[in-house]
Amino acid sequence: MDSLYVQFEHELERFGASEKCISSVFIGGGTPSTVEPELYEKLFTRLKPFLQDDVEITTEANPNSASSTWLTGMKKLGCTRVSFGVQSFNDTKLKFLGREHSSVQALNAIQAAHDIGFKHLSLDLIYATKMDTKKILEEDIKTAFTLPIDHISAYALTIEENTLFASHPEVAKEKLELTEFFINSIKEKGFEHYEISNFGKYQCQHNIGYWKLDDYMGVGSGAVGMLKNKRFYPTKDIDAYIKNPLDIEVEDLSEEDIKIEKIFLGLRSNVGIDLDNLSSFEKKQVKVLIDEAKVTQVENRIYNNDFLLSDEIALFIQS
Repeated sequence: MDSLYVQFEHELERFGASEKCISSVFIGGGTPSTVEPELYEKLFTRLKPFLQDDVEITTEANPNSASSTWLTGMKKLGCTRVSFGVQSFNDTKLKFLGREHSSVQALNAIQAAHDIGFKHLSLDLIYATKMDTKKILEEDIKTAFTLPIDHISAYALTIEENTLFASHPEVAKEKLELTEFFINSIKEKGFEHYEISNFGKYQCQHNIGYWKLDDYMGVGSGAVGMLKNKRFYPTKDIDAYIKNPLDIEVEDLSEEDIKIEKIFLGLRSNVGIDLDNLSSFEKKQVKVLIDEAKVTQVENRIYNNDFLLSDEIALFIQS
C-alpha cells in the first residue's frame, strides 16, 4: 500500500486539493473486499480533511469475500455505499461466467450490508451471454428486487483480450429483443435508467461525474485520472507500479477531443449535451433528430431518448 500513498500525495499536490473538495470516492477496479479494512485506514485518515460533509464513498465487493466483519470495518472507515459484483443469481450461469461465489452468498452478503446500516446498495448483473434466456434474465431481476438495493448496473458480456473468454468469443451473444426486455424490466420496477448501464432510485454521484467529464483523481495501478485537459494513466503493471508509482503517462486532450467526449458521454446518460457547444452544422443535425423524436430538447440541453442508440446518434450529429 506504500506505493499507493506515495501516488496519492502526488495527486493531491497536482490537483491543488483543498479542504472539503472531494464529493465522491470509489474503491474498485478489482476485488477491494480481499483487502482488510485496516489496510485502508491510513488512506482514509489522509482523505478525511478533503471530504465534503455529504460525500459518497463507494466500495466494490465480491459476495464471497465481503464478510460481515469486512463490511463492518469498511462502514466504520466511512463507506456509505457498496456495489456488489453479483452478475447473476443463477448458479449455473455463475459457473459459466467463472465466478467463485454462489447465489446464496450474494443474497447473504447484500442482506448483511443492509443490516449493518449501509445507506446505499447496488449490484451488477450480466446479460448477453450465450446461455441467457428470457426466463433466466427474468429470474435475475425478480431476485434482485427482493433485496434492499436502490441501484443496479447491467452490463452486456464483452470479451476482452487476455481474459478467460478471449479464446471463446462465442460465449457472448447479444440479442436486441432480450436486451430491451432486460432493460425495460428493470425500469418497470421503478429504477430510472440514468446512464446506458445504470439504473436506480439513487444515482451514483461518482458515475455522473464521469459523464460530466469532471476532474477526478485516479490512484492505483491502472487507475485513470483527469484534470481539465489532461488524462493520467498510471502503469497497469502492478510490479512496476510498486517500484515506481509515479510512472504516469499523460495524455493531452484538445478542445475538439473534449467536445467529442462530452457529446458521446452526454448521450449515453441523463447528463445530455449543451447546444452552445455545437457547431451550426451539428445543431442542424440535432434538429433532424428532434423532428424524428430521437432526442429531446429541454431549454438549452439535448437528451437522448434511447441510450441503446447513443453512439449512432453521436456519430450522426458529427457526420
